[in-house]
Amino acid sequence: MNAMLGTVVAVEARKARASRVMIWITVILVGGLVALTGGMLLGAASGDEQVLAKLGPLAATGGWAGLVGVVVQIAAAGGLLAFGVALSWIFGREFADGTVSGLFALPVRRPTIAVAKLVVFAVWALGVAVVLTIAVALMGLALGYGATDAAGAAELLRVPVLVVLTALLAVPAAWAATLGRGLLPGIAATVGIIVVSQVSAVIGVGVWVPFVAPALWAIAPSQVPPVALLAVSSVPFVFGSLCALAWGRLQLDR
Repeated sequence: MNAMLGTVVAVEARKARASRVMIWITVILVGGLVALTGGMLLGAASGDEQVLAKLGPLAATGGWAGLVGVVVQIAAAGGLLAFGVALSWIFGREFADGTVSGLFALPVRRPTIAVAKLVVFAVWALGVAVVLTIAVALMGLALGYGATDAAGAAELLRVPVLVVLTALLAVPAAWAATLGRGLLPGIAATVGIIVVSQVSAVIGVGVWVPFVAPALWAIAPSQVPPVALLAVSSVPFVFGSLCALAWGRLQLDR
């Protein structure tokens, strides 16, 4: 079983590399986040009232803490959308391209294929977390924080943790793309999660909502209990299992 899974993971990884979709999502996510962060920092430095209002208390926070605070605010929603689109493509493309029928002829159980796709996604998400953290670190060094706020560099750890947790929260998109047999249902599910997360945060119950807790923790770690973050693991477990089950029940005529 392990050998078979390893083989399928290798095949799925080659498919992901060949399409370059994942590479473009990485470039857009990291590049867009760095550009938006730089723009907001410049706006705050110039006294732009709209930017200052959006940043709130972060506007008065300098050094690494201020930089990371802006990054995680953008990454919480932007990252979830990017990861949701990636999962929608990984699973939905088989239906959109009509290649799903060929999977029935393979000597591999379809749930194994679904798990392999999730493994490839997880490895890619870890890579994105590393790349984004390096980009933010370079940005901070360029702003001079390495000399003026060396002790605050530990704040950077919030970035990869948030990115990884956000990737886990996007797993429902894979299930939706499977049930809807295409990319759009997965993307729609991702947008729905973002909307629910925003509403939950506004009404003040976000700490205990798995889809919101990581973002709130990244912004204000002291205000989110560790048990709230532990609940995040239930999302990929439940929806990953549902996705594998759905792949096991796929039929050519449905």
